[in-house]
Amino acid sequence: MSVDVRFQEAAAVRRTESVPYSHLSVELGHVYAEDFGDGCRDLRRKFARIADWAQAIPALARRGLRPHRQPRISTCFLVDDYFHRFATPREVIPQVQQAAAEHGLMLDYVARESSFARYDDVELARLVVDTLVVEPPRNTTGSRPPLSESGWLSNGKRSPGHADAPAMTLPIPWSPPLQSGDAPHSIFVDIELWSGEPDRRVWACALLASVWQMTRLGVLRHRGQTITQPYRLPADEPLPTDWDRLPAIVQLNPDATPFCGYRTVTMMDTRYLPVELAVRTILGQVAVPPAVSRQVAKRAGSEGLELPDELVDRLSYVFIGD
Repeated sequence: MSVDVRFQEAAAVRRTESVPYSHLSVELGHVYAEDFGDGCRDLRRKFARIADWAQAIPALARRGLRPHRQPRISTCFLVDDYFHRFATPREVIPQVQQAAAEHGLMLDYVARESSFARYDDVELARLVVDTLVVEPPRNTTGSRPPLSESGWLSNGKRSPGHADAPAMTLPIPWSPPLQSGDAPHSIFVDIELWSGEPDRRVWACALLASVWQMTRLGVLRHRGQTITQPYRLPADEPLPTDWDRLPAIVQLNPDATPFCGYRTVTMMDTRYLPVELAVRTILGQVAVPPAVSRQVAKRAGSEGLELPDELVDRLSYVFIGD
């Protein structure tokens, strides 16, 4: 009798963990240190403007759903504790909740920005950088170092930089940068993803915002496992007084629908438009693992939703001016 014995590496059969989904994840703003001056006056003004636009969210969430299907909508906000540490979670979060509630807004989840640089022993920002698929520009001389060394990502072909030409040769003529794709006129962007040395990097706001969007879309995995999952704070457990002790994502509303959404809507001030252009450029070059892409598409399809193939096409924005 023969026995068919086969061996496989564990990574080859690694399970891709699934996450629960809302139909829409709505970010009701970033919160920064300057929002807390003068009795949170600026924060309240922000929520007053956001509340007017938020009334349209249910209609947006129903798009693509079967008739009479009630959409699942979760809300969230992000606190900057990476570039500027201020006050404590116990002080800041209740004030944000109160300012939102004054304008009829319910905040389901809060996340802290530093956790999207590193979570436990996983450097999420580096994880996303490692998934970037950069198309090598044609006819380049190699004088500019690759992304892994330079920390710069573009959406097309850069204008050639200055380089010493060999003796007795003509200098390289100038040519304009060129956006990838078939745009009749280029809008070229060049994005700094980090500063500092490789072992002491300061990750750029645009990269951390990209990690945040991938987390909200439920497509970020490390060895098949989800990394940052919402933590539901028990009713008798106070918020910590140290940002480092606050979980990456905290569920504030016990009745909230799932944190991740098939699509996201982000509401923010117009001054952040350049950052979000950078986010879309980054996410346009991210390679989501095929197993994750299939899993999300299957889950959405079971609810009658057809998701765009491109990650950036699942993102929407409302930019709110004064």
